[in-house]
Amino acid sequence: MVFHRRPLAAALPLLLAGCGVADRTSADRLAATGELVAMSGGDAGAAYACIGCHDVDGRGNGAGSPRLAGLNQGYLEAQLEAYADGRRQHPEMQSIAKKLRPEQRQAVSVYYAALPVPAVTTTPVDDPRAASLYHRGDPARGMPSCASCHGAQGEGNGAGNPPLAAQPAPYLAEQLDQWRRSARRSDGGNVMLAISRQLSQTESAALSRYAAGLRGGPPRPGSPEAFPGAHRADPKNDASAQPLYEAVSQPAK
Repeated sequence: MVFHRRPLAAALPLLLAGCGVADRTSADRLAATGELVAMSGGDAGAAYACIGCHDVDGRGNGAGSPRLAGLNQGYLEAQLEAYADGRRQHPEMQSIAKKLRPEQRQAVSVYYAALPVPAVTTTPVDDPRAASLYHRGDPARGMPSCASCHGAQGEGNGAGNPPLAAQPAPYLAEQLDQWRRSARRSDGGNVMLAISRQLSQTESAALSRYAAGLRGGPPRPGSPEAFPGAHRADPKNDASAQPLYEAVSQPAK
């Protein structure tokens, strides 16, 4: 998550007024608290409220701030933890994540995970090379397909493999660069590190545009049996169920 300063103090009385309903279940109360964190910034303060960049519906800002709506709760919480402990680097997000209490990170993750998956509004990209890389990978370079983890339509495959459709293309390109530079280090087996370092800057940009324009939809539940080398089993720590893809391992000498 990336935030711009947008004071929201005027909205807080209305938000707080809805938090005292006695007959809510614990899950409802947790979701409501997550909404309050999203709107108010929680312990990070109103100037850093999530909606300043990710919007009320969790769509993101269309540029450098990703959409959070409909992403897996455990995955979202894991990203906040990675910001807090330095495995993901972004000055604002690191500061915010460190200030949020663990229960606030959980609550705001519950809130955004429950929001509807937004429809893709971008025009599909007609780029045969990017399409081939996304759907088939590049066997000559030992590169697996993006679709094996992120779904044929960018819908995501399993809790730890997030959807790419309806994400801003600039954000996706920046994340590939972050993986390449080891500014993101929360991926078990260093899968994304290996893949990103095999892509040229031109390929990364083209893949990002292509993935952002895919049809998307609700994330698939995932199948470790179908994708034994790629499926990340635990969204809480982004750990891979299997070692790094054999295809991207260094050849024996």
